[in-house]
Amino acid sequence: MRTHSRTRILGITVVVAAMLAMAAGCHSFSTSAKKKYNVVAYVAGYRDFDFSTIQADKITHINYAFVNVVGGQVHFDTSIDNTPLKKDDIFKLHALKKINPDLKLLVSVGGWTWSGGFSDAALTAESRRKFAVSAAAFVDAYDLDGIDIDWEYPNHPGAGNVYRPEDVHNFTLLLQDVREELDRLSARKPDHRHYLLTIATGSSQRYVDNTELGQLQRYLDFLNIMTYDFYHGGDHRTGHHSNFRPSSSPDRDKGDVIKAVDLHVNAGVPLRKINLGIPFYGRKWTGVKSSENHGLFQGAESVGDIVFYRQIIPCLRDDAYQQCWDDAAQAPYLWNPEEAIFISYENARSVAAKVRYLKEKSIGGVMFWEYSDDYQGELLDALDQALVGASSTP
Repeated sequence: MRTHSRTRILGITVVVAAMLAMAAGCHSFSTSAKKKYNVVAYVAGYRDFDFSTIQADKITHINYAFVNVVGGQVHFDTSIDNTPLKKDDIFKLHALKKINPDLKLLVSVGGWTWSGGFSDAALTAESRRKFAVSAAAFVDAYDLDGIDIDWEYPNHPGAGNVYRPEDVHNFTLLLQDVREELDRLSARKPDHRHYLLTIATGSSQRYVDNTELGQLQRYLDFLNIMTYDFYHGGDHRTGHHSNFRPSSSPDRDKGDVIKAVDLHVNAGVPLRKINLGIPFYGRKWTGVKSSENHGLFQGAESVGDIVFYRQIIPCLRDDAYQQCWDDAAQAPYLWNPEEAIFISYENARSVAAKVRYLKEKSIGGVMFWEYSDDYQGELLDALDQALVGASSTP
């Protein structure tokens, strides 16, 4: 496979950056009050999306998702993707630094579908070094600010992946090797720039039990907790998929944001290294079998299928849907009694509740999945305003 030279990459980056800067007009970066928090945006490379529309002044980091583990190394996936186009994505994202010079650009390795190679890559000292060297080389080749490891999940089959009990400790060793290779890369640079190493983590006790969070966090700049999908695509029962607090029926809950943070802190992760996950999508159930509690925690014919926030907007404008709020859980949901449809989603009010908690606890920041799911930047605007504004009661 032909690769671009570093000179070629930087040359294209400058050209694209200049073009985007002209189009950006009077965009300016965020206030100092907002800069104190991480705002990590996952941007999916497999979506048909114009990267130049990204509001780079409202985010601090972009995690380009995803690149794959191929032959134990970090690569753009060559089996299903048009690789040259994926490389062009990186150039376009670099251009956003003309809008926000402080923006950090990372690639995210793995994800639900592409985590199948992690267990083998982490298995031995030789395989770990091979992966780590490739990770640092990838960062260098595309002039990135770091790399995000999204292993879903150690010692867990995930999407039918290879897994082993050894994953629990090997994950820590893998991150240690990647950190060391990134530091070696930094030492070779004239400016000795620091390269970021981050991970995405699960929100459950099972994830905590199958990782060494207290040890591995030493090699990380921060971690992004996936505090969503508590109820998900495997559930024939409706529920909140990203509730902030326990609901008034906690026996029906499958988790909440506060519990996920507590699990991480109790495992040894400092609050300043935690980013809360905020979903820019919802979960939808059809054929809900009871109207009790406006469809919440009721059996359903379907499972909780993903529905993007931009697809939820028409429902919010449709009188057939009742807009409901679970005050205990601090979570919104929609109920259509005529069609027996239930939708769990995120809105400005639930985002504000999470940000208040973040500020009160001095948590590092937020991340969200996924940028293009938003509708005209409504959720990002709500997040931005909550981070800048003073804390208030709901």
